[in-house]
Amino acid sequence: MLKSFLALAALVASASAHYTFPSLVVGGTTTPDWVNVRKTNNFNSQAPVTDVTSADFRCYDSQTNPIAQTITVSAGSPLGIMSDGTIYHPGVVNVYMAKAPGDVGSFAGDGPVWFKVYQITAETDGGQSIKFPAEGVPGVSFTLPKNLPTGQYLVRMEAIALHVAQTFGGAQFYISCGQVNVVNGGSGTPGPLVAIPGVYTGYEPGILININYPIPKNYTQPGPAVWSG
Repeated sequence: MLKSFLALAALVASASAHYTFPSLVVGGTTTPDWVNVRKTNNFNSQAPVTDVTSADFRCYDSQTNPIAQTITVSAGSPLGIMSDGTIYHPGVVNVYMAKAPGDVGSFAGDGPVWFKVYQITAETDGGQSIKFPAEGVPGVSFTLPKNLPTGQYLVRMEAIALHVAQTFGGAQFYISCGQVNVVNGGSGTPGPLVAIPGVYTGYEPGILININYPIPKNYTQPGPAVWSG
């Protein structure tokens, strides 16, 4: 009986440590869950993606056939992405965007169309310690580049949990894709452009890493450079 209770408690604790990103923050207001964000496969389980080559590595929505609404936001203004709790695990964050040729609601995001607009990396000091500023926060907020062209976009949140990333496939990716209509845009050329999946192999030093021992002397953020416009 005690073993069963402990196993159940461990299962509950494990589930409670996972998270999704079901809402955006536009104009200071948090949108309802799964209205402007495509509902992910893990909307109940909160389980992460661990295979960076999987089709689900893009928006994690192969089982939900989601229909989301597109919300309008101005270039140069803040945009937030909120979790259903906190980013519980130590790790880093990347936010990517991809411009749809028309209606983003029917846009799959195929091919090299994604560019990074924001990241939260790790902080190191030569091997004495490693800190993860994204750990424990309820979500992220960043400013859209002023030169981001007008149009409709997917906004892809990617929180990479690194607590068991010392073996291949151990890093956990918590992912969602929101839909935004950018107005008052500029004439910038976002890049570098990458494909998702395809941007990672899983062997990158910022993905396949032991953050516990020995403490890393430095940290290399996965993915391309941030495009700031």
